[in-house]
Amino acid sequence: MPIPHEGKKYTYADYLTWPEDERWEIIDGTPYMQATPTRIHQEISGELFKQIAVYLTGKSCKVYAAPFCVRLPQDQEKKENENIVEPDISIICDKSKLDDKGCIGAPDLIIEIISPSTTRKDKIVKFNKYEKAGVKEYWIAEPDQKFVSVFILQDNQRYGRPEIYTEDAKIVISIFQDLIIDLNTVFSS
Repeated sequence: MPIPHEGKKYTYADYLTWPEDERWEIIDGTPYMQATPTRIHQEISGELFKQIAVYLTGKSCKVYAAPFCVRLPQDQEKKENENIVEPDISIICDKSKLDDKGCIGAPDLIIEIISPSTTRKDKIVKFNKYEKAGVKEYWIAEPDQKFVSVFILQDNQRYGRPEIYTEDAKIVISIFQDLIIDLNTVFSS
């Protein structure tokens, strides 16, 4: 099982050969090892997941927390995917996108919780990949500042200006309209 190295482009086929006890993402063929999340990161992720999972009980959409493999379409005709990500939280409503390995295609909603080592990747690189792939709603949660930026995919297939929510706000998830996330409990740690 070769471990990735700089200079070579990798695909999902390579990803499948890497050790299962290591977390990797591949963006445009470049591998990125995932750092172990902090306690605060895990508390925020857990609370977001809990609020969403409770709402989705008995509904057809599913919520998944990292590690969960999402294979983003780069080119519908291309068989080898060079964009494999592990969002902190993914909601998928189209069950045909799910297989035993994760999600093939764009989830309906993705939440990334940034850390100092992932800020650039989450705010620029993944932002552009998620927009291009057609992720309907993208959240970036910032633990240190205790706020969330919410991007909604517009009719022109571009994200509009973000709505910014502080720790005392409540967010209505646009893809459901009756699911309200209480950020006070998300950032209570």
